[in-house]
Amino acid sequence: MEHPPVTVILPVLDEVAHIDDVMADLTWQDYEGPYEVIVADGGSTDGTLEKLAVIAEQDDRVRVIDNPDVRQAFGLNRAAAEAKGRILVRADGHTRFAPDYVRRSVEALGETGGAVGGRMSPTGRTPFGRAVMAAMRSPLTMGPGRFHHATEREQVDTVYLGAFDREAFEELNGFRPFPSGTSEDADFYYRWRASGRKVFVDPSIDSTYTPRDTPRSLWRQYFRYGQGKAEMLWLNGELPSLRPLAPLILVLGLLAGLILGAGSGVWWPIVVILGGWALLLIWVAVRSEASPVLALVAAGVMHLAYGMGMVWGLIRGPGPVRDLRT
Repeated sequence: MEHPPVTVILPVLDEVAHIDDVMADLTWQDYEGPYEVIVADGGSTDGTLEKLAVIAEQDDRVRVIDNPDVRQAFGLNRAAAEAKGRILVRADGHTRFAPDYVRRSVEALGETGGAVGGRMSPTGRTPFGRAVMAAMRSPLTMGPGRFHHATEREQVDTVYLGAFDREAFEELNGFRPFPSGTSEDADFYYRWRASGRKVFVDPSIDSTYTPRDTPRSLWRQYFRYGQGKAEMLWLNGELPSLRPLAPLILVLGLLAGLILGAGSGVWWPIVVILGGWALLLIWVAVRSEASPVLALVAAGVMHLAYGMGMVWGLIRGPGPVRDLRT
């Protein structure tokens, strides 16, 4: 079909600051085929539900459903179960979408035959948010993942959000809800590729992501990201890529250096590790278009929180994810 029916699936929780813009983007798409937007709300108490009720009343393409389990993997699966579309397009409450986002996604799906998605392109609204944006654009902070840096369509291991065939999604039993509340997409694309399918990033599928705008919220987010990768390792027996090992090695090196220094008085290893890490952070900061000091803090928080989250996830063991095995 040239214009197959599409369902946009969107999990939200307390997104009152963003929901008007996000829903305006998703309902003003230039896609010529039929499409709907199903929003799974995890129990918002900040006015998000009231705004969604008004939007749904004015636009019959929008449906709002409950997600009593809160985590976005549950919400995405519930929205997909209600979908009428042949194609599922995942959306996010912290993201702005270009008017051709759905159309470009469907076109790329037709041309590649695999799951597709655009780059994760951050944009900050506050001084610290802009510092996070700058840090996220650096390979020294985020690693070489192509869904951050690709300039043309290419095959990858994972993408930001993404679009995929609903029947294939159902064959894989959808997203698996990790205890961390993260990594469901990395795990989904890992299983997608393991089934013999392909994943492509296409920069023409354009969206912009609004990162966390305080050090505390950024720390919590990246700690959970690291924990999620450890959960994936326990569940699948391997990581989807080697990228998560860098922050893990940093944290383990710092811990080993502290133990060595405290136990034997040999401090030079941790001095070397801290010095090398400081040089890397300074390089990110001086090349940043945002405040160098804030960019240094943002990159440092992301590295440490991610690594410590992985350590915590590994210490917890496989018990929390054992029930997710299929």
